[in-house]
Amino acid sequence: MEKLVKIVNSSSSTHGSDAQEERLHKLIKAKEKTAKIHVYVQDALGGSNPTVWEVARSVQTKNSPTNFGQVRVVDDLVTSGADRNSEKLGRAQGLISFSDLCESALTMNMTFYFNGGEHKGSSICIGGRNPINNKDRELPIIGGSGVFLMARGYSISNTFSFDPVTNYGVLEYTFYVAYPDHREDIC
Repeated sequence: MEKLVKIVNSSSSTHGSDAQEERLHKLIKAKEKTAKIHVYVQDALGGSNPTVWEVARSVQTKNSPTNFGQVRVVDDLVTSGADRNSEKLGRAQGLISFSDLCESALTMNMTFYFNGGEHKGSSICIGGRNPINNKDRELPIIGGSGVFLMARGYSISNTFSFDPVTNYGVLEYTFYVAYPDHREDIC
């Protein structure tokens, strides 16, 4: 174990650890910015091109009223409006698991990657418990990348619409995010 620590802390690392440590210290001392970001997630649970796939289930899942033990991977389209043809901003990608025996609630680990719009090339990561039948579900922002490197804050999500015939839902997310100012002279 001690040898591993020496290797990780070595200044001869090919990852420029001295530069990254300096960058981290600058980011910690940087002025903080805040943003409110409002997006929609196009959640295709069925149909000809689903974006949510079951990858595992427990022996209890088929008898559970809450789908307890089911695990799914997600790669949903993120848009600026509720209509699936509105401006494409990125993808909501991650893992969700049905983790409550008594109510429909997910444990989520999701990354909202922006490949369009104002925040192109950046991501916001959220994680936590999501009681899917509640209104105004709050999940913590646990990090990010690009502009949102070292982000913190929270998101509020709601089910905007759901069509049980097509198994298609639209989720509404509002991120309240704080992050260090990433001007070039800081980094």
